[in-house]
Amino acid sequence: MVLGIDIGGTTTKIAGFRDTSVCGVISVQADDPVTSASGALGKFTDEFSLKLKHISKIAVTGVGANFLGRELFGIPLQRVPEFTAIGCGGLFLAGLKKAVVVSMGTGTAIVLADGREIKHLGGSGVGGGTLIGLSRYIINTTDFQNIVDLAGEGQLGNIDLNIRDISQVEMGNIPMSATASNFGRHSDKASQSDLALGLINLVCQSIGMMGVFASREEKVDQIVLTGKLVKLPQAEKIFNRLGKLFGKKFIIPDYAEFSTAVGSAYSISLTT
Repeated sequence: MVLGIDIGGTTTKIAGFRDTSVCGVISVQADDPVTSASGALGKFTDEFSLKLKHISKIAVTGVGANFLGRELFGIPLQRVPEFTAIGCGGLFLAGLKKAVVVSMGTGTAIVLADGREIKHLGGSGVGGGTLIGLSRYIINTTDFQNIVDLAGEGQLGNIDLNIRDISQVEMGNIPMSATASNFGRHSDKASQSDLALGLINLVCQSIGMMGVFASREEKVDQIVLTGKLVKLPQAEKIFNRLGKLFGKKFIIPDYAEFSTAVGSAYSISLTT
């Protein structure tokens, strides 16, 4: 078995990869990269009843990967560039040969993945960190599940302006229901739930449009979405609307939250 570990700013994800398939995933939270990597490995072996001898190699990627040494618990470590892991993971999980892959972490990274050729297209500071940060200041919570629960009762009509709110005629092929201005309504009727949904919509639409622009530039219709934000219940609906509007296909594959960890393991399994 080959393991992939993605050491992020606040969360470390680990994926087991064997015989060209994912055989288990977990995540842990820790501030220290070494502690989180060690904890993730220990939790993984315990949860899936593995012994260290069953693991041939560990691929590490993410912002904390460089804090580790050459091995972990005696198992050799191989560092994988994060953009490579993002691209390889997205393609493998989506079963595609070429796609724009969007990694929605604390911020957002976008790559073009074409087989083993990975090109970083750009990114944005808008991501999960934005959602949590704005939620703290606007609805007084930083708890991801609390934000999701609040948003489930929200109404975007109390937060956003649509095209029909500012125009009596259609604008090209843009439907009247399309968003004209995030948080443009300025309604005194807006509840905490409305605000939570508005924040999710703002972040997802911003990321989605970056994916659309990147896919247009690279002449690719498939956009693979990965990262923790795919867990938002509202995300799929928001991205599907954007895809329909702009003629693109947004894909959220299984294990999308663990895609970068999967990609790191997959990339070295090709040579193991």
